[in-house]
Amino acid sequence: MDWKTLFLSPEGRMGQRDYWIGMLILFVIWFLSPALHLLAPLTWLLLIYPGVCVYAKRLHDCGRSGWLILLPVVVAWAAFLLGLLFGGVGVIGALVTMATLGTSPTAWATLFAGLWVMLAFLSVAALAKLAFLLWVGLSPGDPGENRYGPPPVSLTTAPPTAA
Repeated sequence: MDWKTLFLSPEGRMGQRDYWIGMLILFVIWFLSPALHLLAPLTWLLLIYPGVCVYAKRLHDCGRSGWLILLPVVVAWAAFLLGLLFGGVGVIGALVTMATLGTSPTAWATLFAGLWVMLAFLSVAALAKLAFLLWVGLSPGDPGENRYGPPPVSLTTAPPTAA
């Protein structure tokens, strides 16, 4: 496997070591991207496809469909919407109360309670993403050929040469 295939092709299989190398590279780019200021959101969007490719190949190595990548996305959206529903209502109610009746300890308590509820739901989404990352990265791959191809060739080892 080469670097282009690692980040730009969801086909085939990938071993654990290459998965962690790919995820580390994507994380470093994501972490450093705020230095680009206005281009950071574009960088984050551009990192989605390479991330999908790395995840899909690793899932393929375990004999699983790459569509499982949608699990943490669905959990994140559900947590976001539930946090907005349960916490956002409290925040909006507190802000409306503060705007019309002035500040009071009850309004502040409601505001912070709503924000904590939102934070709790977003924390669930973050934990689901972390659990998925670890599950995919630590699951053993199929030792032999599976429906996604032969066992993976590592980035860190040289391919065999013909004599």
